[in-house]
Amino acid sequence: MKGPLFYAKILLFGEYGIIKDSKGLAIPFSSYKGALKSAKNLTGEAEKSNQSLAKFYSYLANLNSELVSFDLDSLKSDINNGMYFDSSIPQGYGVGSSGALVASIYDKYANDKITILENLTRDKLLTLKQIFSLMESFFHGKSSGLDPLNSYLSLPILINSKEHIEPAGIPSQKEGKGAVFLLDSEQIGETEPMVNIFMNKMKNEGFRKMISEEFATHTDACIEDFLQGNVKSLFGNVKKLSKVVLANFKPMIPTAFHKVWEKGIQTNDYYLKLCGSGGGGYILGFTEDYEKAKNSLKDYKLELVYRF
Repeated sequence: MKGPLFYAKILLFGEYGIIKDSKGLAIPFSSYKGALKSAKNLTGEAEKSNQSLAKFYSYLANLNSELVSFDLDSLKSDINNGMYFDSSIPQGYGVGSSGALVASIYDKYANDKITILENLTRDKLLTLKQIFSLMESFFHGKSSGLDPLNSYLSLPILINSKEHIEPAGIPSQKEGKGAVFLLDSEQIGETEPMVNIFMNKMKNEGFRKMISEEFATHTDACIEDFLQGNVKSLFGNVKKLSKVVLANFKPMIPTAFHKVWEKGIQTNDYYLKLCGSGGGGYILGFTEDYEKAKNSLKDYKLELVYRF
């Protein structure tokens, strides 16, 4: 048995903001992917994955949702016969490792599933997002459902608000100097504690004001610029966003990267922002000159995502 491939995702803009109903833009990232497989004798990571799937099965068996039901007998039998999720997507890195797994389970075991080949109306997309939110909550405590949706559709997705999401056309990549890249913090990030820190901060009126007046405004401007291909304006807005994140989201930025973050803003060699919930994993970088950024960050591992 070997299932279809499901890709990692990168939330270019909108981390934390989408919890509070501002805009977001997510794109599939095909460098990392996963698929359901099975083997007679499981060892190491495959065995761990199989055990995790057994727990996930119990969770799905007790869902009792009107939105979705699963062929639980087949799922249980496949798990007992050595099914695991074979994935190159790093866990705790903010690129959607659990999202790809959720998408693959829905794809194979959901009854009356919404397929990617049908006309995806706004209602169908919202239903899928709700289903995926329910499923992925097993891994994160609270999930928007966006990671699995992105992985399942393999399309860029524009989040206008919780109730309004749509597939987005992003400008095709150019062979220019500019780039979006991943910077490896070489630390694992845990989603749930980071989201809890954010929720606690949201109890503070000043923080809420900053989110709605600065963070969401800059995020929306970045998304608009990116989709329209306004590269010059985009970098101005990414710089503003990078400053706001450094000033207000310090706990989500690994301590070793506070100075690196600041250096980018001061030199304009690159601008950093959170990739997912932060706390470790990847940090997302934007630069007008990738060679210059690579030189400036020569002590770190970088990975190219998109070229301007």
